[in-house]
Amino acid sequence: MNGVTHSILRVLEHLQERGDEVLVIAPSTSDADVLDVVHGAFVHRLPSVPLAGYTNVRVALGGVYRVKRILADYAPDVVHLASPFVLGWRAAQAAHQLGIPTVALYQTEVPSYAARYGVPFLENWAWNRVENIHLLASRTLVPSTFALHQLRGRGILRVGMWRRGVDTARFAPEKRDDVWRASVAPGGERIIGYVGRLAVEKQVEDLAVLADIPGTRLVIVGDGPQRAALEEALPNAVFTGFLGGEELARAVASFDLFVHPGEFETFCQTIQEAMASGVPVVATGRGGPLDLVENSRTGWLYEPGDLAGLRRHVMDLTGDDAKRRAFAAAAHASVQGRTWPALCAELVRHYRSVIAEQPITGIETKRGATL
Repeated sequence: MNGVTHSILRVLEHLQERGDEVLVIAPSTSDADVLDVVHGAFVHRLPSVPLAGYTNVRVALGGVYRVKRILADYAPDVVHLASPFVLGWRAAQAAHQLGIPTVALYQTEVPSYAARYGVPFLENWAWNRVENIHLLASRTLVPSTFALHQLRGRGILRVGMWRRGVDTARFAPEKRDDVWRASVAPGGERIIGYVGRLAVEKQVEDLAVLADIPGTRLVIVGDGPQRAALEEALPNAVFTGFLGGEELARAVASFDLFVHPGEFETFCQTIQEAMASGVPVVATGRGGPLDLVENSRTGWLYEPGDLAGLRRHVMDLTGDDAKRRAFAAAAHASVQGRTWPALCAELVRHYRSVIAEQPITGIETKRGATL
């Protein structure tokens, strides 16, 4: 589970409620319990292999022809490319060859991961791949102004904004749980929380600068390939593992402060969820957080790499109950109205727009079928 997957599930729910036919093409998984139908959408799984160093991420095998055959048989009205890079690149080419309009979502800053994973020489190649995908797409949607400027600066001009919704019923201040708080901070410490994948690009190790702030307890929610290394680097932190559903909502609402040190977030859904839960945020001043966090009102942003600034802002809010409560109230108010139904309806309007703009081709599409 990550931000991309979460948004896909919300879109599938919306399309199911509309009565659309939906096909999802995705890599296979080793999980025997995985469903073949999700929110009314049939899932066509392609053979895949685990990504080296991160086995929970799988890369689909096969070429463009295989995806083209699937699309030709299904004949969708539009192809939705969710954070495309490997399988999505094949789908972009296949749809283009078939004359099917595409909406591509730029949700992951893959090229910038290269240096974090020790292969900086691949960054230029990765940017070339990203540019090729989004230049081929009928329309690209980005979740933040940072991402919008980033792609336009690379010559990708058919770009629009599509932000992300947040479930304000699930994530709410009322979910705060004193019993849960006592289980992770039995001494009544202020709880500094992080939620997300424990992967290199999230830079969770930066939170070590918060480890010795008096009267606080660091709580890490999530799992991933870096967990063992992080548990060693942050011996006094509480690691809950992956939490979902109401467990996650209870944990987030029970934080006193939410921190996110990652520099490569195109949006950062967990920040919105924390704010909906009435929790102020300290995050890196790059990417998606720039749109979500208002300095000195809903939280603090610090310059990338300025870990002293991170510590200073955390101490400011954990040490001042009145300021923290004011920031919390402002954070909660700032995300009200950002519902998933409203955002998904906006996405459907983008589908309709690219369908209307697409010239008539030789492939006959099914009315109301989306992918």
